[in-house]
Amino acid sequence: MTEVTVDWSSALAAVWRRHRQGLRPIRRLDPIRWDQLRGVGRQQDALARNTERFIAGEPSNNVLLWGSRGTGKSSLIKALLNRYGDQGLRMIQVDKDDLVDLPEIVDDIAGQPYRFVIFCDDLSFEAGESSYKALKSVLEGSLELPPENVRVYATSNRRHLMPEFMADNLRSEVRDGELHPAEAIEEQVSLADRFGLQLSFYPFPQDTYLEAVDALFPGVRDREALHRHALRFATSRGVRSGRTAQQFYRQFSGDFE
Repeated sequence: MTEVTVDWSSALAAVWRRHRQGLRPIRRLDPIRWDQLRGVGRQQDALARNTERFIAGEPSNNVLLWGSRGTGKSSLIKALLNRYGDQGLRMIQVDKDDLVDLPEIVDDIAGQPYRFVIFCDDLSFEAGESSYKALKSVLEGSLELPPENVRVYATSNRRHLMPEFMADNLRSEVRDGELHPAEAIEEQVSLADRFGLQLSFYPFPQDTYLEAVDALFPGVRDREALHRHALRFATSRGVRSGRTAQQFYRQFSGDFE
């Protein structure tokens, strides 16, 4: 194991590099700001409250943001770092394939005077994978409790992070009037249950999508034409979301007056 050399007094975030067996400071942070996000006010309020409690050393939860693609899950966590970095919040991104190293990563930052969020983006597991077991130990500990200055914030398209099969449901039983889920279902749910705060995300309604488009095109006078093209673009993509609005902006920025 290479000793961590990140200067956390100047670096707000780092990424774990498995082949180097070490952390690398992130040089170019996504500049997205808290007030730029649209359509996720409920999730923002809950995540901000949990994070502020964490920074203050009060009881707080690990967080799972789950739901439809492109609806702002990852952007919300990135904006969180930009909002609270000057209050001692730090972030470490760990890919799913590197979760086996998570206990060692956590050991190295446990004594730091900062509050660390382990960021696992687009997290999910397939049948037969076992790397989630290392994540379980960090979420709730085993014989040793997890460090007080570490929380895990994960995003996923799956509510339970693991695949769910019809055959698993068929193995469930009803005994004495009570439903007893099959062992496979218990295993699927047990990981997600370790995230005390779970926030759901859904495709944007049309008004929210157009609000996001308007925020990206503040100087456009012909809103009717802008909205007509934005809706056509969303239809071609098959989803209305913040990501779709960003993609529309990148393709048509400068085409509207």
